[in-house]
Amino acid sequence: MDKATTKELLDFIFESLQLVQRRFQSIHSSDDFLQNDVGLEKLDAIAMRLQSIGEALKNLMKREKELLLKVADETYWSEIIKTRDFISHHYVAIDAEIVFDICGSELKELEQKIVKLKGLV
Repeated sequence: MDKATTKELLDFIFESLQLVQRRFQSIHSSDDFLQNDVGLEKLDAIAMRLQSIGEALKNLMKREKELLLKVADETYWSEIIKTRDFISHHYVAIDAEIVFDICGSELKELEQKIVKLKGLV
C-alpha cells in the first residue's frame, strides 16, 4: 500500500467502507457477530477491512497530512489509525461491541470525509 497513489488509497478506503457496510447489513446487535460461524466470519472480515482502512489512512497521514486536515482535524484521523494499531496488535482482545459501534455510528461520517477528499485530489 505504501506505493499506491493518493487517489488509489482513497478509492481503496471508499470501496472498503462500502464493503464493510454491506457485510454489516445483517448485523443488528453485537451478539449477531458471536452467535455462529457466519457472524464470526463477518466480524473477522469487517475487522480486517477496518485494519486495512486504518493502514491506508496511516500512509496518507505520512505523506498527505495537509490534505487530510482539510476535512478533519488530526485527532479524528489519529483515532482511526489507533483502531488499526489495536486490531493489528491486540486482535485477541477485539470486542464485538466496539466493532458493532464503529460500523453502526462511525463509518458514514468517514465515508463522507473520504468523498470530500476524493473531490480534492
